[in-house]
Amino acid sequence: MTIASLNSPATYRLADEASRTDEAKLAQEVARHCAAFREPIPRLAFRQVADTLLPYLILCALMLSLAANGYELLTLPLALPAGGLLVRLFIIQHDCGHGSFLPSRRGNDWLGRALSLLTVTPYDSWKRAHALHHASTGDLSRRGTGDVCTLTVREYLNLPRWGRVRYRLYRNPLILIGLGSPINFLVMQRFPNGVGLPWRTAWRNVLALDAVLLVVLGALAFTTGGLGPVLWVLLPVVSVAAWIGGWLFYVQHQYEETVWEEADAWDFHLAALGGSSYYVLPRVLQWFTGNVGLHHVHHLNSRIPNYRLQECLDGHEILGRVGRLTLHDSLACLKLALWDEDARKMVGFARLRRLEAA
Repeated sequence: MTIASLNSPATYRLADEASRTDEAKLAQEVARHCAAFREPIPRLAFRQVADTLLPYLILCALMLSLAANGYELLTLPLALPAGGLLVRLFIIQHDCGHGSFLPSRRGNDWLGRALSLLTVTPYDSWKRAHALHHASTGDLSRRGTGDVCTLTVREYLNLPRWGRVRYRLYRNPLILIGLGSPINFLVMQRFPNGVGLPWRTAWRNVLALDAVLLVVLGALAFTTGGLGPVLWVLLPVVSVAAWIGGWLFYVQHQYEETVWEEADAWDFHLAALGGSSYYVLPRVLQWFTGNVGLHHVHHLNSRIPNYRLQECLDGHEILGRVGRLTLHDSLACLKLALWDEDARKMVGFARLRRLEAA
């Protein structure tokens, strides 16, 4: 049995303990391959900052100028490329949080904090919550921090009627991604809830960013003649970036043949390789999303800079075969909502009707 079978629930169920051990060893061997790509390359890092930050600032300045001169509607088409560039800036901030973008820890932290003014995401708080996500992905006993809330079929069936309604509403893509993603970045990130940091540290980190954002937005409003032009730029651009980012985060772990385990059976390398997708995107979309679609590689070794993920994937045959999702394939993920413990795969609510009928 090969690593590719990690994404085949039927094969996984039939695996005996010996073959499971073999797969764990193979996953560790792939992880050792990934470790060779964890060194940052400053030349590539600086180039990525330049080719992302400069066009983003130019686009935002153009949008502000249009909005300030009464051409608000003309800013909306520009929100799409600006939002894509903001996603790429977020990936740079994300890499800084992992200490992978630059060789210097201090350099990573200062760059990450500076970018948080554009991504409106508190750097230190998000860094901590995201680290917990990496440490617990695929572990049913450690859900709830930095991930999409996912119930098992049995947990859902044991909920009272109102609990089922709330979960169905939460898992509705229009609510989870359409409304939830912009609200998360624009509103929820203004409060230090569920970030895994001590209360005072979290408040200090979040409120410091909020205060600086108020100063920056106030200065822009003063310069452009009011808050209106600023909001015509801020809201559409952040919303576009949030929709893209929310969708990416969703499909990275919420696909049919992902992996979830109870604590006693959970293995970090198996969960990383079998429970994180390889989202195969067109080249231009892969550029805007900072290679984050190569998510199984990232979870195997989060110290690999995003600009070296493709190089790492190309260097090992198995990495190109596990967890593959195309754009077309990913649309089917919208209907998934529950982890089926018996079928060992993500299922939709339609499966419950068939189970109840049976």
